[in-house]
Amino acid sequence: MTDSDTLHRFLLEHTPVRGEWVHLDESWQALLARHRYPPAVHRQLGEAYAAVALIAATLKFDGSLILQVTGSGPLHMLVVQATGSHALRGLARYRGEVPEGDLTEIFGADARLVITLDPGAGRERYQGVVALEGPSLAAALDGYFERSEQLPTRIWLAAGPDRVAGLLLQGMPGPDGAPTPRDSEDWTRTTLLSDTVSTEELLGLSAEDLLGRLFHEERVRLLAGHEMRFACGCSRDKVQDMLKGLGPDEVRATLAQEGEIVVTCEFCNARYRLDAVDAEALFAAAEPQPDVGSTRH
Repeated sequence: MTDSDTLHRFLLEHTPVRGEWVHLDESWQALLARHRYPPAVHRQLGEAYAAVALIAATLKFDGSLILQVTGSGPLHMLVVQATGSHALRGLARYRGEVPEGDLTEIFGADARLVITLDPGAGRERYQGVVALEGPSLAAALDGYFERSEQLPTRIWLAAGPDRVAGLLLQGMPGPDGAPTPRDSEDWTRTTLLSDTVSTEELLGLSAEDLLGRLFHEERVRLLAGHEMRFACGCSRDKVQDMLKGLGPDEVRATLAQEGEIVVTCEFCNARYRLDAVDAEALFAAAEPQPDVGSTRH
């Protein structure tokens, strides 16, 4: 497996520190092929795309992890999702000209960062919400981890025209189950070394080369990589379930006005069309059927 669209876990042996590294190429380009974004939106969405892949990799789950930023600024919504099967998708919503600047200028002073873990199978969701603070998304996520996570966690992100990349470090629990202290010598040393990484290095170097440059005095064990891909979870069945939730009266009123119902997925631009026959079939099983009685011959 090449480093294209790959996520690697690594261990800094003889230290209580592990990490994740990701490069996303075709999976990022697949998202861009469906939406055109101005440069400032492109960069924020790209960094979020890499971030959600890294964060999801630290968890053991079969559902999905969603990272969302909302605010009143020019870029008023950004949402990315990673699943336990290494599928990614994302989108952004903006109005007017989006400036290159800090998070307040881009998302607004009231912006919030929301991370939602949906374990799937009907299990309860976990959601963390914090104010979006700092000069960059990576800085905002560092603040989120500091307030929300028991294990110390740091993240570095980069977005280029055709590739996005990221690096994550996380302290591991000790033998007694206690988390690595944030002021421990190992944690301080490895995060200071990682702070020297440049955008060009994150985007341009392979996992082996980057980790060798950053941690040349450490013993690094690079584990087998996981292939990442763009994939959307939309389907005709889900669209039909959504229409059932609206109810027959609203669906029939829309059909009477429009002649058909067209639903476009915001993530992948897939279009689902339903005509009157399709719509009536949705509700036929749920509606009571007339009692025609029986006839004896």
